[in-house]
Amino acid sequence: MCAPRRARPTPTLFVGAAHSRHRLEAVFEKISVIGAGNVGATLAQRLAEKQLAREISMVDIIPGLPEGKALDMWESGPIEGFDTRVTGSTDFILIQGSDIVVVTSGVPRQAGQSRSDLLAVNAKIIKEVALKVKELAPNAIVIMVTNPLDVMAYLALKTTGFPKSRLMGMAGVLDTARYRTFIHEATGASMKDITAFVLGGHGDSMVPLPSYTQVAGRPLAEILSPDKVEALVKRTRDGGAEIVKLLQKGSAYYAPSAAVAEMVDAIAKDRKRILPCSAFLDGEYGIGGVYLGVPAVLGRGGVEKIVELNLKPAELEALRRSGAEVSKDIEELKRQGFVS
Repeated sequence: MCAPRRARPTPTLFVGAAHSRHRLEAVFEKISVIGAGNVGATLAQRLAEKQLAREISMVDIIPGLPEGKALDMWESGPIEGFDTRVTGSTDFILIQGSDIVVVTSGVPRQAGQSRSDLLAVNAKIIKEVALKVKELAPNAIVIMVTNPLDVMAYLALKTTGFPKSRLMGMAGVLDTARYRTFIHEATGASMKDITAFVLGGHGDSMVPLPSYTQVAGRPLAEILSPDKVEALVKRTRDGGAEIVKLLQKGSAYYAPSAAVAEMVDAIAKDRKRILPCSAFLDGEYGIGGVYLGVPAVLGRGGVEKIVELNLKPAELEALRRSGAEVSKDIEELKRQGFVS
């Protein structure tokens, strides 16, 4: 007599609680990106692939643009291996309850323009965006990307009334990445072995720090001549303009989006990383009342501490001059009535 056949087990699908556990790699519920242009969309893709939140939302004023890009990104999930939901809308309600809001909206720089040339047009946009963030995501950490970055961060701070720890600008990570790239090109050393800091305003007055630049532990001055170091510093200051000129229309977005993603990762995972970013200074480095690129400890509290490096007198003077340049743009912001 034949033994009875065993029933085949019913396949188990990842549904309900089981699927929810599968997705717990995400550390935030929602991260929102305002602006679905090149920087915003590339950033949203990077954040989804890192699974830093259960939902990445994009908001833009162009009908169909955020929805279409979001759906396209979400459909890459099975290939890239992420479960993060990517959504898009023209309605700001989508950012409600966000843990982090990244602001990329505004007019990008064109060939021949400085970042300061964008002040008036982008100030109007950022003022409106900041009011929406204040209303819909009052507990969010905000990262400003729109240029002129340091001034727009100041405007957003004054408009939202958020604590200075929860409102910062992305600049130093990007400028430092450009500096490290050019050092790699000049020395042939692996980019992973190059450490550096670029401080100051995100513009022509930025302050690369050769004294804090090392290649595999060796000071840069031991490897390159002063003339070559100065050439790297100059190219770093002109790094954004170089790309704008090559593109002819529009500005950089691969490196800027990567820089923001690194900052978001540090905050979301509470890494306490020391990264150069635009933070509000209140006496640090002898500077007050402005946003300026400085080393900062980034964690779940946002900018948890500003690190004061022991700068050489010439470097400190350059940093203070950079702060004075940002102050001029803030005064123009006040003159035009965007802040009191």
